[in-house]
Amino acid sequence: MLKQKLNQKLLQKLSPQQIQLMKLLQIPTASLEQRVKEEMEVNPALEENNFEDENENEPYGDSDRSNAEDTPTTEAGGEDAPEKEPEELEPEIDPREEIDLEVYLDTDDDIAGYKLRDNSYGDLDDENKTIPIAVVDTFHEHLMQQLGMVGLSEHEALVATQLIGSIDDDGYLRRELEAVVDDLSFSQNIPTNTNELEYLLKIIHSFEPAGVGARSLQECLLLQIRRKSYKEGAGNTALELAEEILENNFDEFAKKHYEKLKKSLSASNDLLRDAVEEILKLNPKPGNTYVNNSKPEHYVIPDFLVNNNNGKLELSLNSRNAPDLRISDTYKDMLKEYSVSKKKTKKQKEAVLFIKQKIDSAKWFIDAIKQRQQTMLKTMNAILDYQYDYFVTGDDVKLRPMILKDIAEITGLDISTVSRVSNSKYVQTEFGTFKLKSFFSESLQTDSGEEVSTREVKKILSDLIEKENKRKPLSDQKLTEALVGRGYNIARRTVAKYREQMNIPVARLRKQL
Repeated sequence: MLKQKLNQKLLQKLSPQQIQLMKLLQIPTASLEQRVKEEMEVNPALEENNFEDENENEPYGDSDRSNAEDTPTTEAGGEDAPEKEPEELEPEIDPREEIDLEVYLDTDDDIAGYKLRDNSYGDLDDENKTIPIAVVDTFHEHLMQQLGMVGLSEHEALVATQLIGSIDDDGYLRRELEAVVDDLSFSQNIPTNTNELEYLLKIIHSFEPAGVGARSLQECLLLQIRRKSYKEGAGNTALELAEEILENNFDEFAKKHYEKLKKSLSASNDLLRDAVEEILKLNPKPGNTYVNNSKPEHYVIPDFLVNNNNGKLELSLNSRNAPDLRISDTYKDMLKEYSVSKKKTKKQKEAVLFIKQKIDSAKWFIDAIKQRQQTMLKTMNAILDYQYDYFVTGDDVKLRPMILKDIAEITGLDISTVSRVSNSKYVQTEFGTFKLKSFFSESLQTDSGEEVSTREVKKILSDLIEKENKRKPLSDQKLTEALVGRGYNIARRTVAKYREQMNIPVARLRKQL
């Protein structure tokens, strides 16, 4: 049985403007310029504020408009006007349906308040923002040029080209030779076998950089040490011992079992040290030595600039990628013409409604840019106040424990808003440029009950490892005891976690002769 009910619900929905602001908040300055360009492409009512163009075009526009009004047109019904077919007049709209345009016509084109500049950058508007890219050969093109210098038959050149194409960017051939044989047979109808591939691969092993085309780290290092021994000639005992280590004792070397190496090789401590140093000079990724311009480089553009003026921190916002935006004069003139027009048709009304929509969208975007700048400054000022000692000294030990909630309570902003501001943003200081998110850290309690930042603990942990005896590196347990001795209540597994986060290997792999 069907029944009708009346329910009342209270829902909270985000407006399009709020969604647009949240999206703008989370993008860094480097991406803001592109976002503004995209908005200007879809909304012709939004444009950059160019005062020179405005001053040049305004007199011309006024005189042109006045001449158009004073000069009679022959098409309006003069003697020379050609005869026209009678057109059906559009019906005028009801005056009660008139559109209120006062809000749109009273708009002032003041300089946007969010347009902040930093004098240290100089005149950036005249600067060419296009980064020149040097035209150089790629790594694989470099190998192909060397292949052309080898006297191979047409068949061998095709097979060798397939081998070079199978080499990774770091210089390794990680595909099995049987798979390369299948590729040539099925895709290019070129018959070959693994013996021919081995012969051609040896030729590629002679190319620059040394070690290219290796199928493992051991083979890569062996190719390099053998070429070095050939160039320097016989008699270098350190190179001879290094080759023997890589060929017959690679596992012991990789695990840094130096005592086992000394016994099995019957080598002195000094000779073994020299041999290990020769191996450490080799490049484990030979492909990285050659410039590859096919991959774009990423540049960090700071969003905030902090200057220490005799203990007074001065914060400025890098807004060089945020152009000064305004509403297009052309669109506002169209509204003026409609407002003074005595006869208004339905088509004109539809056009005005479209213009209003575009102007509203442009206003929302400009307001969102302003709010973005204000929110970023408000958040960064709170971080500066909270971490004042750190930003004055640059000492990681001075960094206080800080989470998103702390800044949210100071600024009165939502935690998600603070997260969006701190994500993917960078701040430039006198002692380096840092990711804003790196200043947030959990707390750790000392014996005295004081809460310290985990970043402070990591700094002390890094100092302990840096000053340790490299012949007998400190284990995680020894590091834990050292930290506990300094008053930090920390577990061994936490020390291991911090060490891994800093990309520091275990004690066995830090051992040196």
